[in-house]
Amino acid sequence: MFPVSQITKLFRGGSVNRRILRAAASVAAAGILVKVVATFKEFAVAGVYGRSDAMDAFLAAFLIPNLLINLISESMNQALVPTLIRVREREGHARAQQLLSSSMLWVCVLLTAATVGMALGARGFFPLIASHFGAEKLALAIRIFYVLLPVVLITGIATNCTAVLNTFDRFALPALAPMATPAAIIVAALVWGGRYGIWAMVYATLAGALLHAGVVAWMMERHGYRFRLWWHGATEATREVAHQYGPVLLGGVAASGGLLVDQSMAAMLPSGSVSALAYANRFVSVVVTLLAGAVSAAVVPHFSRMIAQEDWAGCRYTLRTWVRLTALVSTPIALALIAGSHWLIRTAFQHGVFGPRDTALVTPVLAMYAIQIPFYVSSRVFYRFLVALRRSDLIFYCGALNLGLDVVLNLVLMLWMGVAGIALATSLWTVSTFVFLWYWSWRLLPKEAEIPASSRFLNK
Repeated sequence: MFPVSQITKLFRGGSVNRRILRAAASVAAAGILVKVVATFKEFAVAGVYGRSDAMDAFLAAFLIPNLLINLISESMNQALVPTLIRVREREGHARAQQLLSSSMLWVCVLLTAATVGMALGARGFFPLIASHFGAEKLALAIRIFYVLLPVVLITGIATNCTAVLNTFDRFALPALAPMATPAAIIVAALVWGGRYGIWAMVYATLAGALLHAGVVAWMMERHGYRFRLWWHGATEATREVAHQYGPVLLGGVAASGGLLVDQSMAAMLPSGSVSALAYANRFVSVVVTLLAGAVSAAVVPHFSRMIAQEDWAGCRYTLRTWVRLTALVSTPIALALIAGSHWLIRTAFQHGVFGPRDTALVTPVLAMYAIQIPFYVSSRVFYRFLVALRRSDLIFYCGALNLGLDVVLNLVLMLWMGVAGIALATSLWTVSTFVFLWYWSWRLLPKEAEIPASSRFLNK
């Protein structure tokens, strides 16, 4: 582990690790502001809707759009960014703009096709993912799902624009833009929740997503990349992106399938279990988004440049530095969440229709979820390295392995611990992910690479 005096050295100078730390710190700071607003949103939502059937229906309805965004758009970001950086540095900005326009057209077509497909098949698959919902509750979830579907395309565009801004080392302002959605939900829940019920939250989600996308698209234009949807042909660069996109997408399908499995299995438990899982995960998702999200966004451009230049010594040193640093920061946070889980749930949610019985149910779920934090955060460093290395096939294998593990662990642990067992299963397959990515990252990194003397400041 690093002494504090050595960690502070990362903030000074112009080395890669120092630039990564400054970028990660700016993303985390912006993320904290977003999460503060999101926390107030949770207070408002819990007070107005509680663990009601309407809230269960909204969460089930939003599950598929959220998965589609993560799968299609985030997968494109991971496949695009390393190639976009290489093309911009070697072939110029004009070629990079062409690659971006083609890729954005491609991802918009995929998002639209997935949206139409989900709309056509909703009445077939919703009884499967919400098998224990009553008829009225199931019908409400399907109606909400149809209204939320435009979020898939809108937010997908927003995430692409944000990834492009990150390649220019623009991190803080794009990270603030998602604040639009929770802010809109707060206003809608408090002002119109009593009159329009859950539909106030639904339409506020749409409005917030649209504002978010508009802001980051405008910022991208300001930094030299135009938002254009135009196909410039199957160039070498677009073929490279397509080659990487397939395995990343399939890996995302397998990995994100775990969330769908968890929600579906929680729906098999007593009423309110889906909401309990969601409320408990709010705290963990804050830490994961702030730490893993910030570090992931910051390391991607630098790993991509180092690999393009075959700077294996730099890759090795950056891997070691950031895995250790993320573990040092995230482990105490995980322990604090476990120890204070009851106090956190009671303080955050126990008001309005959310009572002491709800707190007792959600508390162990939060404790089990928190176990995953250091493993998840540190594994993102290895994950981003393998994607930049263009070994997206390994991402798919990892996702498939852990999806199977999640199903088995859920079946065993939910019988023993109820909904808390589902949370523990998630933490256990996160440990498996860390081990898998750690093994392959070090195996693929050339052993002969040595850290240059100029980079050894942390060892002094």
